[in-house]
Amino acid sequence: MPIRIVIAEDQQLVRQGLAALLKTDDIDIVGEAEDGLAAVDMACKLQPDVVLMDLSMPGLDGVEATRRIKRVVPSVRVLILTVANCERRVAEALAAGADGYALKKTGHAELTAAITAVQGGRPYLGPGLDGEQVKEYLEGGDAGGAALTAREREVLLLIAKGLKNREIADALSIAIKTVETHRTKIMQKLDLHNSAELAAYAIRRGMIE
Repeated sequence: MPIRIVIAEDQQLVRQGLAALLKTDDIDIVGEAEDGLAAVDMACKLQPDVVLMDLSMPGLDGVEATRRIKRVVPSVRVLILTVANCERRVAEALAAGADGYALKKTGHAELTAAITAVQGGRPYLGPGLDGEQVKEYLEGGDAGGAALTAREREVLLLIAKGLKNREIADALSIAIKTVETHRTKIMQKLDLHNSAELAAYAIRRGMIE
């Protein structure tokens, strides 16, 4: 039986490229999700063997999407696809229940090996990131993003992208007052003091690729 895959990636060209690269007699692409909410929905409805999960997506990021999938359909394996230099974000995803990670720049053979490994219940930690740093984040309890809620991460991402309070409110269909409250809580939790520091933090954490 082929391994049934859902690809969760907000960039259409990347998503389609992955689908074309992976589709063989041994792998069946059963769904493509352009954001985290769609990824959770597809995982629940289709119950694939593996979800290939991008970390940075609109609406719901890969970490929170992984957490929700693992809570509702824990049998579904999640393989994180990431760029380099985001060990803390990878640690967050692993803490949320991800079964492994591979770099987006990896070759076909390695990506196939990663999919096969996690589908078989074996964790896969691909080369290219500092594995010891990931381990330190996990063991040190520093993988929770300062306990930001899913909504706070959404607001933080939009702040980092340069959106103003009104634009964030419109994008998330919430009140400006609510945005201001989230902004205040985010800065308190992260001990940051302005939008520039918030943007720099998001870039360091790999939230913007």
